Amino acid sequence: MKSSDTSAASPAVLRHRHVLVTGGAGFIGSNLANRFASEGHDVLIYDVLARPGVDHNLEWLKKRHPSKISAVIGDIRDETAVADAVRDAQAVFHMAAQVAVTTSLVDPREDFEINIRGTLNVLDALRRRGERVPLIFASTNKVYGDLADIELEKTNDAYKPRDSAIRNAGIGENRPLDFHTPYGCSKGAADQYVLDYARSFGIPTCVMRMSCIYGQRQMGTEDQGWVAHFLIRALQGEPITIYGDGCQVRDVLDISDAVSAYASAWNHIETVQGRAFNLGGGPANAISLRQLVSHIEDIIGRPVETIYADWRAGDQRYYVSDTRLATQELGLKQPISWLKGVAALAGWLQEEKGLTCLTSSSSRLQSAEVLS
Repeated sequence: MKSSDTSAASPAVLRHRHVLVTGGAGFIGSNLANRFASEGHDVLIYDVLARPGVDHNLEWLKKRHPSKISAVIGDIRDETAVADAVRDAQAVFHMAAQVAVTTSLVDPREDFEINIRGTLNVLDALRRRGERVPLIFASTNKVYGDLADIELEKTNDAYKPRDSAIRNAGIGENRPLDFHTPYGCSKGAADQYVLDYARSFGIPTCVMRMSCIYGQRQMGTEDQGWVAHFLIRALQGEPITIYGDGCQVRDVLDISDAVSAYASAWNHIETVQGRAFNLGGGPANAISLRQLVSHIEDIIGRPVETIYADWRAGDQRYYVSDTRLATQELGLKQPISWLKGVAALAGWLQEEKGLTCLTSSSSRLQSAEVLS
């Protein structure tokens, strides 16, 4: 465990009713921090900087908001450091986590320590404060298990539920919890701790059970962030490995829409406290892996090589969020179309990573038309 380093944090921000974002240098966390700093909030990032590339996100935030962003380089398992970061926060967005199913299978104890113990550190620091400080937690659709009981059929390179209600609306919050894999267990347990601290201790908490979020500042890998990972591999001219048959379906949500949902949960915390919401792109933004690859080929103007491998443990063949409850209770707008959002992410990756694999003016025009 890394010891915490507060040397990078400004004392003025540390003690100025800041917004605390744990895991704030990560993909979603950095976008949240940017949103709140842009709105004039002092933001404290608490992050161990273990994931490759997140240090660049922190540098970007500091350059963009030099007087609003401070950072504590610390481990979420460090109870004392977490309590110090929480002490003067006006709101907490808990994004810090071990995020990969594959990693949890290799080291389930570390997965437990980060996702359960780390979350309990944050919750109990708030409990000991004795104030009603909102906490919004990043959970996952993995709390619903592998959904193997849902009967599926294949159409157009994608699985679709036979049940018309699920096909039309997606998976709702009334779906029974069914934790699979150590990651599913640790995130699911943390999810339930967050909800229970609202019941047992009156802390205004809210849980976001996220589907696939994508967008700028995502350093996608094979284990997490598959939309960005597919784009990076394709832009670099490298093959993409697909686990399973590629017909598995997820609903994808642009990061700007996800950030708006988190901000809205804070704004509506008095009415949504103690509740969990499914957060994703919904049926209109449900795509299979094969369909994403096809769209990437349209964007870059050439075929993408794919390699197929065995299914991975706990992989859902179909998951699409029923977003009606979140839309109603949080006042969410219609999300960005995945066609437009993925093309925008491709453009950002080209600029950010210096990738120049677009092969013709016609392919560039295709991308521009999608963005318009």
